[in-house]
Amino acid sequence: MNTQILSEPRGATAIALAPMASALAGIAVLWLAVLLLHLTPALFAALITYGGTRALAGRLERWRPGLRHAQAWGLALLLAVFGGLGSVLIERTAETAAAGSGYAGLLQQMAGALEQLRAMVPPWLAAHLPVTLEALREAAVSWLRNHAAQVQLWGGHTVRGIGYALAGVVIGALIALQLPARPAQAGASPPLADALRRGFDDLVNSFTAVVFAQFRIAAINTVLTAVYLLGVLPLLGTSLPLAGTLVAATFIASLLPVVGNLVSNTMIVIVSLTHSVAVAGMSLVWLVAIHKLEYFLNAHIIGGRIRARAWELLVAMLALEAAFGLAGLVSAPVLYAQLKHTLHERGWL
Repeated sequence: MNTQILSEPRGATAIALAPMASALAGIAVLWLAVLLLHLTPALFAALITYGGTRALAGRLERWRPGLRHAQAWGLALLLAVFGGLGSVLIERTAETAAAGSGYAGLLQQMAGALEQLRAMVPPWLAAHLPVTLEALREAAVSWLRNHAAQVQLWGGHTVRGIGYALAGVVIGALIALQLPARPAQAGASPPLADALRRGFDDLVNSFTAVVFAQFRIAAINTVLTAVYLLGVLPLLGTSLPLAGTLVAATFIASLLPVVGNLVSNTMIVIVSLTHSVAVAGMSLVWLVAIHKLEYFLNAHIIGGRIRARAWELLVAMLALEAAFGLAGLVSAPVLYAQLKHTLHERGWL
């Protein structure tokens, strides 16, 4: 009698744990397959295409109720926007390259900063730094020659990644056009179909929350950096070369949580060395302040959307980067957001 009484709560607990275990197992299988098969570009491209199409279609339907083929119109508008932005970016890159500025000029400025750095560091350390830009190029060529097989492998991965991304765009477009905008009521579809649709919707919501939150953070970082490079320094009579390029690089790098800000800050500090150590120190102080602000932004914006603190995201990013490299680093916020959403939805957090 007592054994029966004690076994019933355990059975009820096991039954309650079954949906949670299946949901977590589904998330683990999905992300392990994506990361081990290097399908992150395909997944992200599909999610961007699907989410963008559905968002634009929803706005079109609110603007014009009863619009037929709203998903198709949303997809066409999304592709037009991406095509326009791509053409503008290519044209701008060509113009800056012809004018001797852009990222090629930025590399030259960084090389000049390294030359000035040689005069400020101890002799034993200066002996290991390139003397001129030509020496820097020769060192780069020598490194490429010695690592030709590795560079070729990187090139193959890059081409394959682009192909995966294009396939992801096609898959995301087909899902947006063919998948019903609203899931069927519970019980109207087979259990497996219901579970897959629920998991897919959770993944889309988590991805959208992280991406749009990171866009806001990148925009804030870029504005604050532009205030310093285009406002504060010119008022002090010290304008950095290629300030506009540095601002653009800041926005692109800041799309990667936390780590991207470190990359852009390093470029700005190195270019600041072309003027003086004082300017480089002032740039470092300003950028460190922005970097500290990003922790609060992550906690408030991303953390508010996915119920996670900045340190939690950092731990997830470090763990997945150590396990899967850059793909794990980029995927960590979305994966962690999906896990947090699943646990919170079922009352575990």
